[in-house]
Amino acid sequence: MKKYRPDWFISGLFLMLAAAWAKPGIAMDWDPVNLGLIIDIGIVLIFFFYGLKLDPAALKAGMRNWRMHTAIHLTTFLVFPLLILPFYPLVRGTDLEIFWMGLFFLAALPSTVSSSVVMVSVAGGNIPGAIFNASMSGIIGIVMTPFWMGLFLTNQNSGFNFSHVLLQLIVQIILPVVAGLFLRRFVVRWTVRHLIQLATFDKIIILLIVYQSFSHSFRTNVFSEVNWLVLSGLFLVSILLFYVIMGVTRFLAQRMHFSLPDRITLQFVGSQKSLMHASVFAGILFGGIGGAGVWLLPVMIYHSFQLFFTSLIARRQQNT
Repeated sequence: MKKYRPDWFISGLFLMLAAAWAKPGIAMDWDPVNLGLIIDIGIVLIFFFYGLKLDPAALKAGMRNWRMHTAIHLTTFLVFPLLILPFYPLVRGTDLEIFWMGLFFLAALPSTVSSSVVMVSVAGGNIPGAIFNASMSGIIGIVMTPFWMGLFLTNQNSGFNFSHVLLQLIVQIILPVVAGLFLRRFVVRWTVRHLIQLATFDKIIILLIVYQSFSHSFRTNVFSEVNWLVLSGLFLVSILLFYVIMGVTRFLAQRMHFSLPDRITLQFVGSQKSLMHASVFAGILFGGIGGAGVWLLPVMIYHSFQLFFTSLIARRQQNT
């Protein structure tokens, strides 16, 4: 656990939020090189490096346990959204609808990769299964996240075009991943030596995306009429959602009679959500909609709490 220290990144997230509030728009209007261009290039590099880090042998080793794979992806892309979906009629047309959309966006995201695998490893879970499912979750999410959000964004934004969004995701995510996979065999030693630096680069780009998103929100006064009671409620609901999904994964593991390593993998991979994918998807899906910061707020809360709580669980599991 000493090698896994997300604290600086979590602190950085809220520092970016504070910076966006105090000084929104830094480097966003520069020409020709601006923050948006830097972020676009950074996103392509993130997923190119993601392809470099994918180990085909580890993925192949994790493919066999189809029951666990099914449980993880059904939890990630079906159970999660269905937990939030029934509340839509209660908030539709109200000021709370945008916060519900942020929670639904959280629910529709794929699982995170690095922290899932690290936590599964620490807790003694099925590591090949964690690598396979966390990696596949990111790929499946390229289709499933826009699909779920498209059901509601069509009403929010008449300009939303699913095929156009999918094309952007292919260009910014799939093609760089494929390029990374193709070149992996030539630079695999370099990649292994620089895993920490690559992870740091990923987090820096995410911090820039968070700053840009909240800058747009503060510039358009999205938060001007949001009271602390609503924000406190959003915080509590995001954390409650984590506990509920942990209970669901525990129940599924028991009913499907999973071994202890598989149960750990289902709980850790099935309960986590990727802030990296959220940051990328937000720019593509919500580019024409105001209040980008609101969409990321539940994800930031959930992501911060999942790292804190799963690290405690993993450490406790390790000591048993």
